[in-house]
Amino acid sequence: MPLSSLREYLDKHNVKYIVISHSPAFTAQGIAALAHIPGKELAKTVIVKMDGRLVMAVLPASFHVDLGLLKKETKAEVVELASEGEFKDRFPECETGAMPPFGNLYGIEVFADESLARDKEIVFNAGSHRELIRLLWADFEKLVQPKMSRFATGRAAEAA
Repeated sequence: MPLSSLREYLDKHNVKYIVISHSPAFTAQGIAALAHIPGKELAKTVIVKMDGRLVMAVLPASFHVDLGLLKKETKAEVVELASEGEFKDRFPECETGAMPPFGNLYGIEVFADESLARDKEIVFNAGSHRELIRLLWADFEKLVQPKMSRFATGRAAEAA
């Protein structure tokens, strides 16, 4: 979903947001550093296979998905990271790895780590490696209706 489609969707739902442009970056922590956003405030989208179906796991950039914890929390039988080949065609308008956490627009269930709800806002990739969107957590939650769970663990060095 290019930025224009995502913006149209947000505009249609009367959501206030800010677009943040930055030079190309390909890791969540690299993006956080470029945009001067603490890693814990930037949400990243990880595509996971859960019992054979694709789902989105959305969590702070400074953490990683604990697949065992996600499996336990969701009572799934098999939870594993999806390969790019398994999901890139599902997001034809997005650069690989820059999908916004709007699984509802792609027919994909979204699981969000409960730590994201502690912040008033959420910032995430807008479909490219050059743009982010910042909006209120309440608006994200209302539009996406993610299943809240606890599956983010570990801390990477946080960007200042």
